[in-house]
Amino acid sequence: MAKILQIRRGSGAQNDNFTGLDGEITFDKDAKTIRVHDGQTLGGFALARKDEVNPGSSSATSDFDINSVPDSFWESLFQRFSCSYIKCLTSSLMRVTNQVASLYTFPIQDSYLFAGCVLICQTPEAGYTTGEEVTAWGIGSRTSPAPQLYEDENGLNALLLIGQENFWVSNKTTGKTTNITNDNWKLQFRLYC
Repeated sequence: MAKILQIRRGSGAQNDNFTGLDGEITFDKDAKTIRVHDGQTLGGFALARKDEVNPGSSSATSDFDINSVPDSFWESLFQRFSCSYIKCLTSSLMRVTNQVASLYTFPIQDSYLFAGCVLICQTPEAGYTTGEEVTAWGIGSRTSPAPQLYEDENGLNALLLIGQENFWVSNKTTGKTTNITNDNWKLQFRLYC
């Protein structure tokens, strides 16, 4: 048997005279909408239904693109909630080879959290199209290999051991391990600080 969640409900007048708990939701039976409460505001805050939003106005949600939100919004949000900001440094695109190892040096002063690698499709193969990033890949019998990191006078070195084994990806369509053609892919190191 399905479980049912039922929230407080009442007429518009009843909702207008109700101060809900912080985070409480009530249903306004007259307006056919929900109200969100903050524990202080009498009547809470009524949410607009989709049919109440004017499609021609700037408040319409149909054309919203998360990428259009300015960086300043996200930066202020991180500062407001005291989130630590994680930086991602990327290497240049590198040839995929069956040599002993691939090495990239990050010239950084920051301390790092962790590092990883992705393969980026250059020519369609294994169900992937040009430009797609693949994190489900491996070398020989190793899945999702991570680079070894060490510092020297040049910076932080990311070393991926290959051992002259073949690269493979998880086929996008079938999920099966599929050996790749090296020239169809590029390797990119990612360092998170």
